[in-house]
Amino acid sequence: MKSCLLTLAFISSIAHAQLSVPAFTAYTEPDFRGVEISKEKGITGWKDKEQSVLWFGELKSTGKLTAVIKARSNDGHILRLTVAEQSREATVKKGEASFGEFEIAKPGYVCFDLVSRGDADSKGVIDALVLDGSAVKDAHFNLDPRRNAASVHLAYPTPKDEKIAMFYNEVTAVKEPLYTFYMACGFSRGYFGMQINSAAERRIIFSVWDAGSGQNAKDRTNVSADDQTQLIAKGAGVEASVFGNEGTGGHSHLVYPWKTGEAQKFVVAVKPEGDHTTYSGYWFHPEKKAWMLIASFRAPKDGNYLRGLHSFSENFGGQNGHQQRKVLYGPQWIANADGKWIELTTATFSHDPTGKANRLDRFMGVENGRFFLSQGGFVEGFTKFGDPFQRPATNEPPTLKLP
Repeated sequence: MKSCLLTLAFISSIAHAQLSVPAFTAYTEPDFRGVEISKEKGITGWKDKEQSVLWFGELKSTGKLTAVIKARSNDGHILRLTVAEQSREATVKKGEASFGEFEIAKPGYVCFDLVSRGDADSKGVIDALVLDGSAVKDAHFNLDPRRNAASVHLAYPTPKDEKIAMFYNEVTAVKEPLYTFYMACGFSRGYFGMQINSAAERRIIFSVWDAGSGQNAKDRTNVSADDQTQLIAKGAGVEASVFGNEGTGGHSHLVYPWKTGEAQKFVVAVKPEGDHTTYSGYWFHPEKKAWMLIASFRAPKDGNYLRGLHSFSENFGGQNGHQQRKVLYGPQWIANADGKWIELTTATFSHDPTGKANRLDRFMGVENGRFFLSQGGFVEGFTKFGDPFQRPATNEPPTLKLP
């Protein structure tokens, strides 16, 4: 079954009110990069008639719905639109293709699947999908050019005033399309997790932010030397550099083909010394069956133990923001400065601004004794911001032999 989806923002409308859904909010399948989509130009470069253009929206009312495609430089082109398993064909005339009425029998997410019936013409431009009728009342679409699924987060409450020297977590990818970052060990100065950069490359990533202006700078050239995080050591095969655009700091990554369905183990260890702290990220190598250092960074203007512990799942490329992501987290443990292990079994849910109104397909829960996060897929329902969840305790602290 073809994967069909759209982005979402709340729209209130009276019955029979017209709704224009911008072309730049659409996706394409089977190749999500097969058609050019942008806010400035709409849908262009549709060269392959095997490609479908897809919009998604939540229809909260039943009844009749009419659909019109607004197009430019495309007269005479035959298009087919499928809505709720009903297909209609129309020819573009004077910048419009009118598909007539569709019957919406039940509320929920609906895919608007547009295909070309003739030879594709890359010179054509599609500007919008225009909907009308009683079924459009209170419809919920994303009208924002950001097509990413919402980023979703777990926050782990920790004992007050505890000196946390280590944070251990496991991450198991269930569904991981391209442009996904599953972050395992987040803390106030950085993050540690695994990412899918391309069909051929996956990474283990550990990064630590600079101090001062580096917390919000885009370019490290604007950050004073006293505020810059310094690389102390890195593991074999690890690449280290600096990052920007989301604050600045020290970055490290190991290219490694981690596997879907296989738990990846991470631990962050800290050593506060005076006014700075050394943060070290260790990852358990599945083939070598041993812990390896990814990197150690000296963070200035710190001197603290770990705090602000969290995890998140991010879709960092909007081209495939319609595809569902799902990941399991746990078990989670912390070790205090005396070496005592404490299990974390509570987490609360949050999301980024995209999840507030534009994309409501974001979830948290407990599955197989672990927390899960899911976003995308235009799945009905959602998890409320701030909802707490409890997973069952394992009562089995990790045994670590760190290098």
